Amino acid sequence: MDAVKTWTVHVDIDEHEGRTRAVARLRTGGADALAGTGLARLNPADRDVPRIGDELAAARALSELSHLLLDIAARDIEQSSGVPAHPVL
Repeated sequence: MDAVKTWTVHVDIDEHEGRTRAVARLRTGGADALAGTGLARLNPADRDVPRIGDELAAARALSELSHLLLDIAARDIEQSSGVPAHPVL
């Protein structure tokens, strides 16, 4: 069966006092959404370049999200096969 599915990731980024937080939310078309959070902070010795904090926080949020999704896939494999699953990225 050929099918096209669209999953959407929405990333919200906020900054407060040298700290950046990103939350990446994955919508797969169902009622539930997965969310990963990433944090970054400005080192006082570094020049303040907000885009870098955004990039680090977003990358960390997406990384956490990918690991959550991998854990769910492993659980689903185990439930359907009855065999322990250890998928890797």
